[in-house]
Amino acid sequence: MTRWIIPVVIALTTAIGLGDAAHAVPPPPPNPSDAEIDAGRQQADAKAARVGELTGRLTDAEARLRELTDDVAFKLELANKARVDLDTARTEADRARREADAARVEAEAAGRAVEDARVRLDEFAAASYEQGSVVGSVSAYFGATSPEDLLARAQLLQAVSESSLNALDDVERSRAEQANKDSAARAALDLADRKQSAADQAKRDADAAQTAAVQAQQGQAAAARGIQDEKTRVEGELDQALHAVEGLEGQRDRYDQWLADKRREDEEAARRAALAAAAPAPQAPRPPRPVTAPVSGSVETVVARAMGQLGVRYSWGGGNYDGPTVGIRDGGIGDAHGDYYSVGFDCSGLMMYAFAGAGVYLPHYSGYQYNAGRKVPLSQAQRGDMLFWGPGGGTHVALYLGGGMMVEAPYSGSHVRVAPVRYGGIMPYATRVL
Repeated sequence: MTRWIIPVVIALTTAIGLGDAAHAVPPPPPNPSDAEIDAGRQQADAKAARVGELTGRLTDAEARLRELTDDVAFKLELANKARVDLDTARTEADRARREADAARVEAEAAGRAVEDARVRLDEFAAASYEQGSVVGSVSAYFGATSPEDLLARAQLLQAVSESSLNALDDVERSRAEQANKDSAARAALDLADRKQSAADQAKRDADAAQTAAVQAQQGQAAAARGIQDEKTRVEGELDQALHAVEGLEGQRDRYDQWLADKRREDEEAARRAALAAAAPAPQAPRPPRPVTAPVSGSVETVVARAMGQLGVRYSWGGGNYDGPTVGIRDGGIGDAHGDYYSVGFDCSGLMMYAFAGAGVYLPHYSGYQYNAGRKVPLSQAQRGDMLFWGPGGGTHVALYLGGGMMVEAPYSGSHVRVAPVRYGGIMPYATRVL
């Protein structure tokens, strides 16, 4: 993540004409073992497999949820149908009940009319045999003055009798018709009651089916949410595992680079020492640009310069006092993202550029930057302080903005951004330069 610069300082003693070469190198970066890297990869593979499994389960759960949602809609429509059928059955039952009541009243009235007619006929028959009756008895024939008078009286008796009998027949027929109507009305009422009972049961069944469908849908929705939550959690764990593997591999790459740089530096130191021993008056090489006290600017100048680079891509080894630069090869993640041919900043390069605006010239190595100023407890960090991660601050550096936020160039494949302070692995002290 940080660019390793291996400065060479040759100290020569000229008072006695002898030269002794010495060099200062940064401490070696962490070197994770193959077992640690393999374990990290296995963990990431396991998380990836788990994500795949959960993705399949979630797909099945969502398909089942869609089926249950459709079933709920179907059951709702069936419940609506049952309610309509029940309303219709109730209406028919009410009408049949009214018709049955009316038929019963008519049948009872017809029965009473028949009884009344029978009473009148009985009275007429009885009156026909009473002595002294002019109409309705045998004595009506006595006293006839002529055969014609006798015939007229017989015809009158027959007419009265037939009239009463005809009336009685009419009443009997009316009563029979009303009785038939009453019977039909009762049968219709019985059928309507059965339909209403069936509609009531159908409504209860439809409501129960609707309730069961809704409960099944809700249960499936909860199950789908549970799988989604678990998938999201495992995806987060996978992301952490991948970053962990990338971090381990990056540490290995940086360690290998450190070994190569150290070997070259040792060879260069040996060569310079040999030259210095042979030369009568060697000239000391120019030391790297040291950290200096600020000569101008302020904390806000530093913050403004860093914030002015938001969105600039991360490039391992990129950045200097003047701005973003092309990165360098790291033999690993940075190369995979093309950092070595892309213009940008790494974490310490961004700090170099930001603090140069205030006249502070930091080296391009976060471990050196950690020791470039006064240490303050992390709890007392202020805007403009540098925050560090990893042993000796050699893993990462960011600029504290206050309020729990920081600006950083985080890792290959990302860009300069503002983010909440990450406290995992953070050094207990911040470095205050201004």
